[in-house]
Amino acid sequence: MSFTTMLATMSVGMLRTVGIFLLTLLGSLPLGMIIMFGRKSRLTIVSGAMKILISVIRGTPLMLQLLVWYFGPYYLFGWSIKGYRYTAIIIGFVVNYACYFAEIYRGGIEAMDKGQYEAAEILGYTKSQTFFRIILPQVIKTILPSVTNEVITLVKDTSLAFTLAYQEVFSLAKQISASETSFTPFVVAGVFYFAANYVVAFIMDRIEKSMGYYS
Repeated sequence: MSFTTMLATMSVGMLRTVGIFLLTLLGSLPLGMIIMFGRKSRLTIVSGAMKILISVIRGTPLMLQLLVWYFGPYYLFGWSIKGYRYTAIIIGFVVNYACYFAEIYRGGIEAMDKGQYEAAEILGYTKSQTFFRIILPQVIKTILPSVTNEVITLVKDTSLAFTLAYQEVFSLAKQISASETSFTPFVVAGVFYFAANYVVAFIMDRIEKSMGYYS
């Protein structure tokens, strides 16, 4: 197989990897906020459920979680899992990263001085106005480095989709390498991951600098 052919074949896997990455971010960032609010809820049953969810997700490997999401419906309810592979991958990634983001959000919010809430109340702000206009902008700036680390980890974790036999870039690299007895596919995959992480780091750095006026 020529290098051009190999690159064309792996480009399909690269697009699939990018797809997993983008869908995970789109789902996990807002879901993480919901989980965080549940975690801080005054309702014991809600906060308890969120604590258990976060504990289970953070205490088990993502690879195992993907297997549970994929095979669970069949073994627990006897449902057909035909055509469910990609959905299970996205659900697994979204729930996993949402729990990590939830804890990052919580840490950022709890780091805020409570005096700001009191000052906002004196100025006549409602609780929602206080959160979205005063607290949230500061929280975002505070947690950006931690979020960046998670996003970079996500780029690399997309390779775990091979657990469910989904052919993203890493899976294709292994297949081509085995069939061609060549190390080149792994080099190409490595360059792809490095380039993707460089782009992510660059974008996040620009966002962080653009929010410098909050400091």
